[in-house]
Amino acid sequence: MFDVPEFRAMRGLRGFAATAALLAAAVAQAQAQAQTPAQPALPNVVILATGGTIAGAGASAANSATYSAAKVPVDQLITAVPEMAKLARVRGEQVFQVASESLTNDNLMTLAKRVSALTKLPDVDGIVITHGTDTLEETAYFLTLVVHTDKPIVVVGSMRPSTALSADGPLNLYDAVSVAASKDARGKGVMVTMNDEIQSGRDVSKTTNVVTSAFKSQWGPLGMVVEGRNYWFRDPAKRHTMQSEFDIDRIDALPPVEIALGYEGVSPVAIDALAGSGIKALIHAGTGNGSVADRIVPHLQKVRASGIVVIRSSRVPQGFVLRNAEQPDDKYDWVVAHDLSPQKARILAMVALTKTSDTKDLQRIFWEY
Repeated sequence: MFDVPEFRAMRGLRGFAATAALLAAAVAQAQAQAQTPAQPALPNVVILATGGTIAGAGASAANSATYSAAKVPVDQLITAVPEMAKLARVRGEQVFQVASESLTNDNLMTLAKRVSALTKLPDVDGIVITHGTDTLEETAYFLTLVVHTDKPIVVVGSMRPSTALSADGPLNLYDAVSVAASKDARGKGVMVTMNDEIQSGRDVSKTTNVVTSAFKSQWGPLGMVVEGRNYWFRDPAKRHTMQSEFDIDRIDALPPVEIALGYEGVSPVAIDALAGSGIKALIHAGTGNGSVADRIVPHLQKVRASGIVVIRSSRVPQGFVLRNAEQPDDKYDWVVAHDLSPQKARILAMVALTKTSDTKDLQRIFWEY
């Protein structure tokens, strides 16, 4: 009823004004979006699961020391810590499902080769390995020696099973992903995150079997993780990863190396038996400064004369073995393990023997790694 030229003109003007207002709002929104910095893409972290207490289950929530290890698959471990999604894009692989005291040299080789392959992928920024605590320190040291990468590799476990009250695994795993996803963790070698601390895979050892603060280094942690942020205090002093002369991609097998323990009243039975078993090196875990009982010395000399490398270490958890102290290592052509525990000395000996059996070169390697 109002369809006259004047009203049609007014409706046209109102439509034009509304369209102009919409266009202006769209331009303003686009300008605001352009001024807002784009959110950086989350890093990609792969979790390789091998079993252990972190994947363990007890009969009840009150069981913190009595449980079955290696029961929970990697997907459940990831699902149990949804907060990790804010740190990285996480995916998991089940490499094995084994309690760590039962791991073999073949397991070590398989794991290290998989880690090495993943580090070469452009869409992998860091790697986390869930592991049983009994031999976690040995695996971490092995990876330190043989994987060539500056990408963060973090080995993590727990002292309590996932079903326990106050289970430490979820936070340890969250911290591990935090470190593996961080640019500031690059080039620091293989690390271990336990109990809020970032430890060097070379230096750290399990020091007790019943509390969550089990993993310590006599040289102190590299840093700490607090609420997903890393705080660093020192760098590794020894050669590792990118600086290592060893490469898992060039190692097909590890030579056999065994350990003989020194103790009050020790007999040569174990040493003599091991010497005849086909080993390439024998670690003597002596008392104090790597001391060797007088009645054992001739047996170790015989071992060396047979072509087996003798490496003198100490069962004492801290300190280091001095060359030509307690025993004339130069005279006997023995190697000393420096500050490495007997079990870590075995790891380095196996790796080093893939390249050389010369005792002078082996001693250099024990000083440098």
